[in-house]
Amino acid sequence: MLYENLANEFARLIGDGQMRPGDRLPSVRHLASQRKLSISTVVQALRTLESRGMVEARPQSGYYVRRRPLRMIEAATAPAGALPGQCGQPVAVGVSRRLVDVLRINEAPEMVPFGSALPAPELLLAPRLNRLYASIARRQPQLLSTSSHSGLNEAPLLRAITRRALEWGCPLAAEEVVVTNSCTEAMALCLRAVTRPGDTVAVESPTYYVMLQLLEAMGLRALEIPTHPVSGVSVDALELATRQPPEAGGVAACLLIPNGANPLGSVMPDAAKAALAKLLAARNVPLIEDDIYGDICFSGARPRPIHAFDGSGNTLLCTSFSKTVSPGLRVGFIAAGRRAADIVLQKTLNSGKTNPLTQHVIAELMDTRGFDVHLRTLRRRFAEQIARTRDAVARHFPAETRVTDPQGGFVLWLELPPEVDCTALHARAVQERIAFVPGEMFSASGQYKNCLRLACGEPWSETLEDGMRRLGRLIAG
Repeated sequence: MLYENLANEFARLIGDGQMRPGDRLPSVRHLASQRKLSISTVVQALRTLESRGMVEARPQSGYYVRRRPLRMIEAATAPAGALPGQCGQPVAVGVSRRLVDVLRINEAPEMVPFGSALPAPELLLAPRLNRLYASIARRQPQLLSTSSHSGLNEAPLLRAITRRALEWGCPLAAEEVVVTNSCTEAMALCLRAVTRPGDTVAVESPTYYVMLQLLEAMGLRALEIPTHPVSGVSVDALELATRQPPEAGGVAACLLIPNGANPLGSVMPDAAKAALAKLLAARNVPLIEDDIYGDICFSGARPRPIHAFDGSGNTLLCTSFSKTVSPGLRVGFIAAGRRAADIVLQKTLNSGKTNPLTQHVIAELMDTRGFDVHLRTLRRRFAEQIARTRDAVARHFPAETRVTDPQGGFVLWLELPPEVDCTALHARAVQERIAFVPGEMFSASGQYKNCLRLACGEPWSETLEDGMRRLGRLIAG
């Protein structure tokens, strides 16, 4: 419909920040003349935006981008019992059993999908991937019978990765790159290479629950580090935490998400990244860096990973193509710095070579001009979807609710009034077929009981709007 096309165009401009709260939209007559549309079509488009809560009509003045009455989460989070800038104590991790139950329920097809942080299939590249698989299999049938011990990396993908890393401002040596089956496998290989059971690993607070699952599976303890929802993990707190050597109970490694952190959406400033790289290298504390959201951060140039600021080879950069190409491909990589030989050994023992045909598919995809266009489109769509979800929070949730303003990724972190138990809320939401992840799943010590994470990977729809409306009613009691 013409009015829907116009409404969606303005929604995208608002979602990616090109039109900001308080900005005046062009007049009805101007839009009708400019777009060669009827006045009634333009009015219907503006009323659609108004019903979505994105614009407001002001008498005798026109339509304006709606000011969102949201309270931001602005302070750094700190572990229980710690002062701002300090850390708590290392703790054993025990989230997996509860988390598996939550994720299993969340992924049921009838649930309103605020649970899993996956892009909607229509935002990804399945048709193009299908054509590439067929084409490459015809041209290079030997890839279907390649030995799992014939080297871990396919040359075309290695070249594509190192070229793209140069564009990030992060030169990579070919010999430090190891292709993996996912970002999760990449982090697991790194942890096996640099830690032993019983060691302490520093993580952001809150942090991605899969990281906690990895620590739990390997018998490692988590030390939660205060993390700011805009600027990321506290370098000052990490300086305090890493003063003792691992053998004296100090931190053996750090496992962090500096770009588009999950669940906060924060991006560390370059100065903080450089300071952290220098600090950890000087103390010989390995940094395992998850950069899976680096390509889908929203402001300016793609943010550089910490690896780009580390000349010592102390940082192990992990990422994958699951958030930008397809989660089903199961391909990622590690840039392992000076520990590349250890990672190659771990990869060979753990799973052998990652599917060579898929490596070639991703390499050809990355070499097309359309890949950068795809990434720009993803960033715009995710920013819009986050904006739509934040607007729905403003409309339907209690006034005391505080919410992040993510700089990357596609998840939203909410802090509800203190009396709300989000694990109990989740049980009630499941009865309403609404998925989300309770906040305590993002903490080894069980913090954030009144917090939750909403995934924003799906294009906005009446189903999502209705889900937010009903979730707001559940919170209100």
